[in-house]
Amino acid sequence: MNLKPALICALLCGTVQPAVAADETTIGAAVSVELNAATEADSGCTLSFLVINGHPLPIEKVVYETVLFDSAGQVDRLTLFDFGALPAARPRVRQFTIPGLACADLGMILINGASTCDAPDLGASACEDGLITGTRTEIEVQG
Repeated sequence: MNLKPALICALLCGTVQPAVAADETTIGAAVSVELNAATEADSGCTLSFLVINGHPLPIEKVVYETVLFDSAGQVDRLTLFDFGALPAARPRVRQFTIPGLACADLGMILINGASTCDAPDLGASACEDGLITGTRTEIEVQG
């Protein structure tokens, strides 16, 4: 059996997928911050974030200036979320409890920028350039 015509047909018919380069399957060179859960606590609303440093090198410390908006769209408060050290391409979960705030009253979270970005091998803008935000909750997240 001659494999060349069969291979050509398979490629033209779309039944054979080309190999994907290894770098296409990895996380892009940016930090990803996803609001994964918002749960009521005795003292307020606990926000759980899934954070991934998509850079090839670690970030030693990142602190994001964060604006919390109520469900009516008004600024409730400005705060700092210290996400700490982020190893390269490894997920981390960070939790923050917002005192005196019910989760149902939180409408949006805006990451204003990095107050601290300690990433000497990546540069000062590594924590902000291409920042990816997302949510698995009803609370909108922007960056």
